[in-house]
Amino acid sequence: MKIERLSQDKIRIFLTYDDLLERGIQKDDMWREIPKVHELFSEMMDQAYTELGFDASGGPLAVEVFALPAQGMVVIVTRGKVAAGSEDHILEEDDDSEEDIYEMEVTMEQSDVVMYAFRDFEDVIDVCKKLKSASLTEDGRLYSYNGKYILALEPANMETSRHNAVIAVLAEFGEATSVTYAMLEEYGKVIVASGAIQEICTHFSG
Repeated sequence: MKIERLSQDKIRIFLTYDDLLERGIQKDDMWREIPKVHELFSEMMDQAYTELGFDASGGPLAVEVFALPAQGMVVIVTRGKVAAGSEDHILEEDDDSEEDIYEMEVTMEQSDVVMYAFRDFEDVIDVCKKLKSASLTEDGRLYSYNGKYILALEPANMETSRHNAVIAVLAEFGEATSVTYAMLEEYGKVIVASGAIQEICTHFSG
């Protein structure tokens, strides 16, 4: 579980699917009101307070959950006013000494885009060559974001075995990123808008 502060009143938490499995939570459970999810949220808020001094108690929270297909989940928590007319969830944590009540507006978003980050352009070239030579895919979009290169692939039309092979190659050269596709679209710089793997292999074939 990685937690980072985005602003005074906003944090981003990145949960891998291993983080969820360790707690006996399936991906689809995040959409449901169950005790395990309440416990996970309390754990996240405790860690946010310990690491960043982010105090989530005593006020409404807007919680956005983004499910990423290969990497895990991104949870963005914002302190402040819950939007009018939104659905509020009250989470209660049972504790002998005190009782924390979180008033939350929860929104969920799921993305099918697989995204991996690469520190060096050489790694991007290597991963593209390997994906193309293994006839896995020639598609993809390449972005520059926050000092890294991010390759985004939409595996919607791929069969599961090929999809898993693509992720294995991406993981060999890069790392799963906690950036959501919406953030990438808004703040990232597009380097290759489509057919990125083919493009890069064509220009860097040596």
